[in-house]
Amino acid sequence: MALHIGDRIPEELGTDQHGEPVKASHYAGKKLAIYFYPKDNTPGCTAQACSLRDGYSDLQQAGYAVLGVSVDSETSHQKFINKHTLPFPLIADTEKRLVQLFGVWQEKTMMGKRYMGTVRTTFLTDEQGVITHVLAGREVDTKNHAVQILGSK
Repeated sequence: MALHIGDRIPEELGTDQHGEPVKASHYAGKKLAIYFYPKDNTPGCTAQACSLRDGYSDLQQAGYAVLGVSVDSETSHQKFINKHTLPFPLIADTEKRLVQLFGVWQEKTMMGKRYMGTVRTTFLTDEQGVITHVLAGREVDTKNHAVQILGSK
């Protein structure tokens, strides 16, 4: 199953870097940018996280909260957040429940080898948690992602 524009995000989103539950209702009344990325501390993922960090106040002014999601552990997320001073939570989807529900856990190919992994994807919601826009794969501009989100209608 994959979520699409017009679908409501699930209430239970997972646990953050501190093991605390993250729920859609925590963001009621705010637009949400949920971004799925392959791995903490890799070049593209770091560029994307830092773009969101640098544009965070503009995103907040536009009514957005930001949530990152990868299959990395809570400990990995804590280190990633501390290293890059990220002001938003990261969901540790170690059981791959959320990546599968959103449809971003897919077969990928690198240097002729096939494997399963997270396809870089950002879901934007309205204030009621309904998906309004999806940016996926190469469409995601990791170095300018905050600006890209702000320009999405």
